[in-house]
Amino acid sequence: MRYSLLDLAPVPEGSDTATALANMGALARHAEGWGYHRYWLAEHHNMPGIASAATSVLIGHVAGLTSTMRVGAGGIMLPNHAPLAVAEAFGTLATLHPGRIDLGLGRAPGGDHAVMQALGVHPSRAERFADEVALLRALLGPRMEGLPVRAHPGEGTEVPLWILGSSLHGAEVAAMLGLPYAFASHFAPAALEQAFALYRARFEPSEQLDRPHAMLAVNVFAGDSDAEGARLRTSMQQAFYRLRTGAPGKLPAPVDDLDRVIPRGAQATVDAALTVSAVGGPATVQRQLAALIERYRPDEVILTGQIHDHDARLRSFEIGADAMQALGAEVGQAA
Repeated sequence: MRYSLLDLAPVPEGSDTATALANMGALARHAEGWGYHRYWLAEHHNMPGIASAATSVLIGHVAGLTSTMRVGAGGIMLPNHAPLAVAEAFGTLATLHPGRIDLGLGRAPGGDHAVMQALGVHPSRAERFADEVALLRALLGPRMEGLPVRAHPGEGTEVPLWILGSSLHGAEVAAMLGLPYAFASHFAPAALEQAFALYRARFEPSEQLDRPHAMLAVNVFAGDSDAEGARLRTSMQQAFYRLRTGAPGKLPAPVDDLDRVIPRGAQATVDAALTVSAVGGPATVQRQLAALIERYRPDEVILTGQIHDHDARLRSFEIGADAMQALGAEVGQAA
């Protein structure tokens, strides 16, 4: 099993986008040294606390700052983009950084209805997701006769595709097309077990993949003590509550008294969404990661976590890497 890292390039309160992107680059360089296999960035729009909207641009930046770690999208929201444009962008990335680029695909808009209008996207695009994934795979695959349009760059790069999801639909598409599957268990765990079971039961081998490969996303809030880890988590708890109540903003600073900022009645809903998490000091985080792996049996784990302070964020991902290595995970390489 390998372990990877999902970064949203968070913009903390009291900071700005330029600092967030500099911190992203610093984290990526450290992550490579800590043995992370992949470094993924995710497409979100109209969110002042997330700086990864131009995902493919940041992938190129991170790939240029690193040398062995795979870098990719976790993911690109395909209904927002023409498959040809995605193939050309990721074909270019793969040409610049051979053997290191991943392309994870989701069918959500990465924002609300206003975002979809601003992007010129019709909701019906999501209904064609499986067909557009298949077209994208053809555009990135070997030269085929009869295609009216080809991706230059892109054709022949065979960038590995992943399907992302938080429901059963993504599991069905990934299984049908024989692609690896990453479940968004770090914020929407309700269908996790059912989705993994469906994906594994219905998987059809493909040229890319001969057996199922399921990735589990886990929040990690790790400090040098259990109390510190729990305090770090309060930033994401606040951010999630604000998002769900229609007031998204920059990533809040951690607090000592969560009751002061989130009504107690709402905390259960927030915590249910963040169930797939490892929170605490190094020993506690390792124990909780072991329990999650034992329960869900993933083929790969991707760690994430919105943490306000940059140094604390670095330390948390370092502890996460140490825990995964102690559990026997394989240190990542680009191959």
